[in-house]
Amino acid sequence: MPEALRTMQIQLIHLAHARSGDKGDTANVGLIALRDEFYPILVREVTAERVKQHFKGICKGNVERFELANLGALNFLLHESLGGGGTLSLMTDAQGKTFSTALLRMQIDIPDEEARSLALD
Repeated sequence: MPEALRTMQIQLIHLAHARSGDKGDTANVGLIALRDEFYPILVREVTAERVKQHFKGICKGNVERFELANLGALNFLLHESLGGGGTLSLMTDAQGKTFSTALLRMQIDIPDEEARSLALD
């Protein structure tokens, strides 16, 4: 395989930290780049569609993504993810506090050349 086409899989925990919470039946997850140079990778790779797929079976509604470039962060709203919310749900985490940890386990592909330039290998 040509060098330019090789990629490595990396978990988001190596690029970002995250916080999460809730509002009703919507989980809110903020993904914050650990370094400024990681933010463009997050913007490129962590789309609303990929987050929806990562939370398949949990997120029943749409996923919205908001870019906060001045903070080096992305914010995701995962609608219909909490079984009705804290007062209605029988879920263990009806407040969405563990969604941040779950998102950080998501794996993305980064070109080898880019990973080396960022000291990710």
